[in-house]
Amino acid sequence: MNGCALQYACLPNNLITMIVETLHTLDWIILVAYFVILLAIGLWASHKTSHGQNKFLASRSLRWHHIGFSMWGTNVGPSMLIASASAGFTTGIVSGNYAWYAFLFIGLLAFVFAPRYIGEKISTLPEFMGKRFGQSTRSILAWYTIVTVLISWLALTLFAGGVLIRQLFGIPMWMSALILLAISAFFTIMGGLKAVAYTNVYQMVLLIIVSAVLTVVGIITLGDGSFCGGIAKLADKDIVPENYWHLFRSKDDLPAYYWLPILLGYPISGLWFWCTDQSMVQPVLAARDLNEGQKGTNLTGWLKILDVAIYIVPGIVCFALVRTGFFGSATIDPDNAYMALVTQLFPIGMVGLVMAVLTAALVSTIGSSLNALSTVFSMDIYVKNINPKATPKEISRIGHIVTIVGAMISIMITIAVDNIKGMDLFNVFQSVLSFIAPPMAAVFVMGVFWKRCTTRAANMVLSLGTAISILTGISYLWIIPGASEAMHFMMLSFILFCILVAGMVIVSLLDTTEEERQPMRVAEGRTSRGVIISWIVLSIVMVGLYIFFN
Repeated sequence: MNGCALQYACLPNNLITMIVETLHTLDWIILVAYFVILLAIGLWASHKTSHGQNKFLASRSLRWHHIGFSMWGTNVGPSMLIASASAGFTTGIVSGNYAWYAFLFIGLLAFVFAPRYIGEKISTLPEFMGKRFGQSTRSILAWYTIVTVLISWLALTLFAGGVLIRQLFGIPMWMSALILLAISAFFTIMGGLKAVAYTNVYQMVLLIIVSAVLTVVGIITLGDGSFCGGIAKLADKDIVPENYWHLFRSKDDLPAYYWLPILLGYPISGLWFWCTDQSMVQPVLAARDLNEGQKGTNLTGWLKILDVAIYIVPGIVCFALVRTGFFGSATIDPDNAYMALVTQLFPIGMVGLVMAVLTAALVSTIGSSLNALSTVFSMDIYVKNINPKATPKEISRIGHIVTIVGAMISIMITIAVDNIKGMDLFNVFQSVLSFIAPPMAAVFVMGVFWKRCTTRAANMVLSLGTAISILTGISYLWIIPGASEAMHFMMLSFILFCILVAGMVIVSLLDTTEEERQPMRVAEGRTSRGVIISWIVLSIVMVGLYIFFN
């Protein structure tokens, strides 16, 4: 699916063994030094952070680079690196659609949703829907968001990271998860979103540098010391199949990635993930102003281009190195493609830096998720329903408590997941995420674009519609034999979305009891010329990439 789904791929044991055997003393020193610097940045950011609601939204002071790197950092993870390189090794760049196609929905966030979010000065997305449909909708969405963050963001990300830490240090899963949570919770409790955003910039810049260097070194090695020679070999049809460089594939050629489900189904997941997910959107809510938010989302769009170059292309390079005999008679498992390049091409010290980057990507995702969890509970449940007169210090304290409690709950879920035997849960979960998306996408689209849409229609989709979507997913994945061969899960996601939208239209037209609500406020000021130009240039580049790679 998208980057979120890819994070849930489990790291294979032989991959971890390869890493451990390659680590030297210098690698461990670099790994420790990295986290010392990271903690120092977190402490520095915490001193610049106030209490209460401002802490959750970094006092609405984030600049465009904080927003762009923070959104991208939340989206990526160590398993995304491994899974993307594996996909590149086996199928080429076709999985890059889930990175490049995303720019449309990041743009939708920038020009349609962000002006309304910032104009309403909201802290959470349930609060936004509450202003549109009322308190009942806000409460349903708040609990929906909390459950989603606990399971899909925290528990499963912790499991992927826990496997990594457990194999490196030989400690139990619960302790591995606790270490990751302790580091992530430190930033969330001490500095809120500002600490998370500041450390994200540091971490993501390093991630780009390390992965870009790996890609370049791999290409040079493929070309026997020449970068241009390496490019020529990648373009050689006898080494790399021509269809490896095609973004659109036919159903007969590649059923798992053929073009129609991507074209119709990904927009449902993309809309949910990039425009309505609290963990992803929160940096935009904390923007200094709309201009900074729109520039930040534009940076995220540019960074998504790099996903193919620094995540997928290394897998293709590894495939080409195998075909040209670089690894001799050794057999390279696709899941090992990324780390095979790291261990074979990088000197002592760089391997430790790669490990630091992989772990940092986990910390980034977990930290953003903990901050989103504490924000939603504090603002949508505690302040709204329990203690409306809470002071900033009380709000900050309840946020700390929720962070700790949420961390403990996510550890228990992680341990439960670790004890499941005989089921490839995470590959299944990539599909399950596509069945979570339709209700949220439908409610936000209709709520923003159709004034006639009623509270009854929204609540029906968020409750009954969610139950139908999840039951459909369970039947598709586990109960009905051969369902996955009969229909791609993204096509089914698209059909569910259309049914839910149609249901909302019918219920709204039949509902005559709805009171008239105030129109949603839009952020004041015109979109700057620089923002418009940057988005036009990004759009031209993306169209050019799609033309070139087809």
